[in-house]
Amino acid sequence: MAKMAASMVETGEDAFRKMFKRYRTKHPPPDFSDVLDFSTGKQSDKIIPVKLDKAAVSDVEVTRVGLQPVRNWRAFSLLEYPGFVFISNPFQPGCQAFWVRQCLKTYPQKPNVCNLDMHMSPSETQNIWEKSVPVLKTSPAVKRQAKTLVERLRWVTLGYHYNWDTKAYSADHHTPFPPELHLLSRHIAAACGFPKFSPEAGILNYYHSDSSLGIHVDESELDHSHPLLSLSFGQSAIFLLGGLCRQDPPTAMYMRSGDVMVMSGQSRLRYHAVPRILVAPRGQTPVEVEGCGPTAALQASSVVEPLSQEDWAVCCRLLEPRKGRTMMEHQVETKGRGAVLRQQRRELLPPRGLTPLKRRHVPDKDG
Repeated sequence: MAKMAASMVETGEDAFRKMFKRYRTKHPPPDFSDVLDFSTGKQSDKIIPVKLDKAAVSDVEVTRVGLQPVRNWRAFSLLEYPGFVFISNPFQPGCQAFWVRQCLKTYPQKPNVCNLDMHMSPSETQNIWEKSVPVLKTSPAVKRQAKTLVERLRWVTLGYHYNWDTKAYSADHHTPFPPELHLLSRHIAAACGFPKFSPEAGILNYYHSDSSLGIHVDESELDHSHPLLSLSFGQSAIFLLGGLCRQDPPTAMYMRSGDVMVMSGQSRLRYHAVPRILVAPRGQTPVEVEGCGPTAALQASSVVEPLSQEDWAVCCRLLEPRKGRTMMEHQVETKGRGAVLRQQRRELLPPRGLTPLKRRHVPDKDG
């Protein structure tokens, strides 16, 4: 791979785009032998173990949000990517199900903003879950043409919202940030050495089985000293992390349900992308595959609530590859008051990124 990447740079080709296309292609399927897999614990000359701050958050506090004690987390970085931390599924068995339910049922509800609001009236996008469930509860054998509202979700924004018309964040377009997600994000950031991290904005991306996320850099905030947190639930994916320019060949890694990535310092402004979603075996939901069913034992003070059988059945239906909503990704970040109040302007951006495009870019088939 190193030889191929060097050749791309020498000829002036875009090394990142070449790698993106390589993992995006279906015929023939790509060779995944070079993809890093943090879940296996195998040694690699690229992977560096990361020591987290075990005293930053108590066992009781992390358990409340469905996480294992910090001492049990498996955290890694990459040799040439200082500031990048990959935490391999730190969630307690059973607790991912709650966060999946939040992504599909709770966070798309008003007053939060979603892609459906761009072309539908407020009354039509009220109660997205409730309007979708009756159809999703029907037998899979029953053929239907139209997708439900929840199946049509592509993105949801939380906290400070991005205005696609003015291309700016605005202090006037703000809704309360979900307190349980705020707490989860703070605990993860604190364990990674950012005790003062306080998320103000979040974006959820919803991926189809044939979706991708284009090459981009997250640089819209004025203060880049704050880290970006990314949490993934659902199907696995290939994640590419590159350099500060697109001529730098990226490193490919598996991103599985429950995995967390933190980008800070020198890695805060690196190019990255998701070229491919990898679906679980037919008949299995990826959350179950990861050993995270909906029946975890919860403490009395936990913010993680048990799911009803009906909610979990609908979530599983939505996570099936043929249903389209196969993977969900949170990104939470602190915008910095300057970035919000000063009406920072930028190009038209993807939900998680910044690559200027000719159209609004969300996880799609084209990448």
